[in-house]
Amino acid sequence: MPYVNLSELAQRYLYDYRESARIAANDPPFYALIMAAMRKADSLNLCKLQAAWPEAWAALHELYHTPGALTDEPKGVE
Repeated sequence: MPYVNLSELAQRYLYDYRESARIAANDPPFYALIMAAMRKADSLNLCKLQAAWPEAWAALHELYHTPGALTDEPKGVE
């Protein structure tokens, strides 16, 4: 691959970009990615994710606190 002069911003995110490509290659469902991001997020980013996807947060929170992640009815985001 020829040398490309990346911006400082792109250089800082290069590892994350490559990792995102690896994750996307496994074709996980979109909301699985959102829930995974919520699990890994710091407080500030979690607040942003919760605001953007409140139903996904509610489902994640409920399932996380349900033994065996089993409920009577699945409550997810379609």
